[in-house]
Amino acid sequence: MSTMIKFNLTNQSSTQQDFFFFQKPAIYSGGSNVYSNSIQSIVLAPYSTSSSTYTFLINMQFYAGVQQANTPPVVGKQSGFLSAIRPIDLTPATGTPSKGNSTSLSLNPFGLSSPVTDAEAEPGSFRIVSPVFSPNLNHVNGGSAVMLGDGSVVLSNFTTVLPNQNLDCQPILKYYIQTGSYQSGTVMNFTSSSNSAALCDATEGESIFDVTYNADGTWTVVSSC
Repeated sequence: MSTMIKFNLTNQSSTQQDFFFFQKPAIYSGGSNVYSNSIQSIVLAPYSTSSSTYTFLINMQFYAGVQQANTPPVVGKQSGFLSAIRPIDLTPATGTPSKGNSTSLSLNPFGLSSPVTDAEAEPGSFRIVSPVFSPNLNHVNGGSAVMLGDGSVVLSNFTTVLPNQNLDCQPILKYYIQTGSYQSGTVMNFTSSSNSAALCDATEGESIFDVTYNADGTWTVVSSC
């Protein structure tokens, strides 16, 4: 699946605004606490003075992602540094298991293996298999990544990978836009940020979202296929 989701953002307020984009966290089985990253940010002038609209693209291909970190995640800080990602399939609810729904984490060298079939992964999810390691010496984030229209990849949401475990991740195609200045790859608080944010729900097949930030601080979202 390589369809692009397109967001067209317009600022109809009277002042320049910072905006950031983020995704609803996946459903995880395994791991620990779940965290969210900003996946993109932009400063946008008022439409009345600039006639500008920001277009942002996300590839709908699913990606498994892992990332090395020096410390546990902290809101407002980058989630980590060295990353590895793999395009991956989801486990179907019924029928023949996916041919590539599971990938294995390697710590040295750091990376993810080519996906293989795992019939035991949760329906609608992909699986990351972790090796035996010391969590005191290795901080590893793992979860759902997204590829942006420019080809860059961001770990969208994640949990701390536990040693010798299966981490099942069920991505959710719901995206949000909020005012603020979280840079791409920065840990953010999903609960507070999603409150009063613009919701772009792509779970029913919509792929184009025209989003307007209104002068009164509300949002207007018009979606289409």
